[in-house]
Amino acid sequence: MITVPAHFGTHLGEEALAWRATLPALATRFCARWDLTPDGALMHGHVAVVLPVRRADGHPAALKLTWLDEETRQEPRALRAWDGDGVVRLLDHDDEHGALLLERLDHTRSLLDVPAEEAVAVAGGLLRRLRLEGPGFRRHRVDDLVAENAGLGRPLPDALVREARDLGRELARTAGTTLVNEDLHYANVLRGDREPWLLIDPKPLSGDREFGVIPLLWNRFDELDGERGLRDRLAALCDVGELDAERARAWTLYRAVDTRLWALRDGHDAMLPALEAITAAVRRSTVERGAARADELA
Repeated sequence: MITVPAHFGTHLGEEALAWRATLPALATRFCARWDLTPDGALMHGHVAVVLPVRRADGHPAALKLTWLDEETRQEPRALRAWDGDGVVRLLDHDDEHGALLLERLDHTRSLLDVPAEEAVAVAGGLLRRLRLEGPGFRRHRVDDLVAENAGLGRPLPDALVREARDLGRELARTAGTTLVNEDLHYANVLRGDREPWLLIDPKPLSGDREFGVIPLLWNRFDELDGERGLRDRLAALCDVGELDAERARAWTLYRAVDTRLWALRDGHDAMLPALEAITAAVRRSTVERGAARADELA
């Protein structure tokens, strides 16, 4: 029924390659179980394949088969909680096999295809809307960045890494319990029929909405007008999303350092210039605001 590209899933390890070999049989199984007819070419992202299908009543849908890990396992639960409000609608699912039947969206049109100002406004609106309580979802995980940096040979300054680690620990200690998508970015918001734009592929956790800001900074980063543009985009997201700007800057600094270490470890060098610029801009902004507050109190 489907032919999976040979390169799909290679970055996930040996266990995932065995799972990849089962995907044609899984697609056949769930098309039979949910009475689906293939209706287009197979698509894929980093951890899932998606097959356009039609249901028995003729309505279009999408069959998603996803690799199950800490980030993806709770996707169906999050989609059920949001219930189509700004998010792709979940029609059916099988938790054991990572199979999801979703409403069909236009995969050829995402927020990457509109002017940056419009994309930021839509994404900020989603940050504002998606604020359900999220008990039972995985929590923010704050890694020991100092140990990780040391293990890599200290590519980042020790003072920066300690600052980010301590900041992350304090943020995690005081974090809220909102259902958050930690991977909201412009390519994951597609054109829909029920609403103009709908979110797909959430990586849910329970915590602060401000945790989810940074992908909206490093994506479309090359369109920013230097540090001023970066600060303006962050401010716009906080304004439209009704976020705590100080907490957004703090989480962004922590995640920028954390992601830089991940990128250095796993060879994602293309991300490093954007992450370095985000780190510097947010850190500088934090220092400036601290100095301004001190002057006000003097």
